[in-house]
Amino acid sequence: MSYPVVENPVTGERAIVRRAPTDTSPLVADLYARPGAAVVGEHVHPHAREAFTVVRGTLGLKVDGVESRATPGTRVVVPPGTPHDWWNVGDETAWVIVEVDPGRRFEAMIRNLFGLAADGRTDATGRPGLLQASLLSREFDDTIRFTSPPRAVQRPLFAALAPIARLRGLRGRYEKYEQHTGATVEELEVLPSEVAALLPALTSDRTP
Repeated sequence: MSYPVVENPVTGERAIVRRAPTDTSPLVADLYARPGAAVVGEHVHPHAREAFTVVRGTLGLKVDGVESRATPGTRVVVPPGTPHDWWNVGDETAWVIVEVDPGRRFEAMIRNLFGLAADGRTDATGRPGLLQASLLSREFDDTIRFTSPPRAVQRPLFAALAPIARLRGLRGRYEKYEQHTGATVEELEVLPSEVAALLPALTSDRTP
């Protein structure tokens, strides 16, 4: 069995899709984050629940304004609509099982965001420029919303920039990023039993 690998060279994230999402199952991925790696910024998933289970390493987390650290064996569940952020605070590559439910739209968004980063179309934090962001944010508004700048600023700004972005040939999503043509792995790392016990919904199979 082959498992797709999706990488973001800017943020330092490498995700292996353990289980692709369906209409009735979440996205489950093994996320590897190098030392110093960080997600693209504090954000909210309006309709999805996200869970982080640390297998190796240490994550710094900020959930609903409260900062904490998550070490191996820690599971953190972020309800829909909750602002959150994370980063690797350790000196080794962190291994985290990430679950997102529902996950179809989230996977599409991540593939676009990682693809733009791999093509050099983001800044040093992994965020696209304003023109591209104006379309990406509108396309995936049901999936992710960044907390900065404030939404009251984002909405009119991106509405004004979107027509200019389209005239320049930019789009809110790109088929070439969503059709996986990158690396795959044939085997996954074996989860320690104490961590696997925290993941009752996780199975070794996945939908092709």
